[in-house]
Amino acid sequence: MRKHIYRRFHVVKRVAYQETLIDYKEHIWTFIGSFLGIGLIGLLNSRFLGSEDNLFLIGSFGASSVLVYGIINSPLAQPRNLIGGHLICAVTGVFIHKLIPSELWLSSALSVSVSIVLMQITKTLHPPGGATALIANIGSPKIQSLGFLFVLNPVLSGVLILLLVAIVCNNMTPSRRYPLNRHWYKVWKRKY
Repeated sequence: MRKHIYRRFHVVKRVAYQETLIDYKEHIWTFIGSFLGIGLIGLLNSRFLGSEDNLFLIGSFGASSVLVYGIINSPLAQPRNLIGGHLICAVTGVFIHKLIPSELWLSSALSVSVSIVLMQITKTLHPPGGATALIANIGSPKIQSLGFLFVLNPVLSGVLILLLVAIVCNNMTPSRRYPLNRHWYKVWKRKY
């Protein structure tokens, strides 16, 4: 038993150590990708809306940026999960908020919980999607007034911007490949 525990500890220690050994170029491309992704969404927000209406920038995009620019090999960061997770959660969040508008605690808890199960069922698990469902319930009155338009704008438009920037930036070096699906990568290499 003691030997088993020691062996497990050794494996965990080695994996944790190897995860921290990332080339400095990885950090640079992570920075560039996340800066461009969030920056483009913010630029669209400032050009088409007043500075007081931060409808395009929602908090869950920051968490998505960590995944799609920082942990690009994670199954949770792949395009199917990024797009599907956010869209499922946005629809669920808006639907439940319209169903139960007066009890914020209940609509918030139901939105996040149902969203997680739906992402599991559809194999589109993307943790920041839970925040998207929550934002549909606790967001500003402007966000809540959007209703199902919240799904298209800011969620779908923002996610597509994050994805396009991720495809460009994450394939700039030979050591980075995004998405993991080789078909997408081959199409990308043929075009550029």
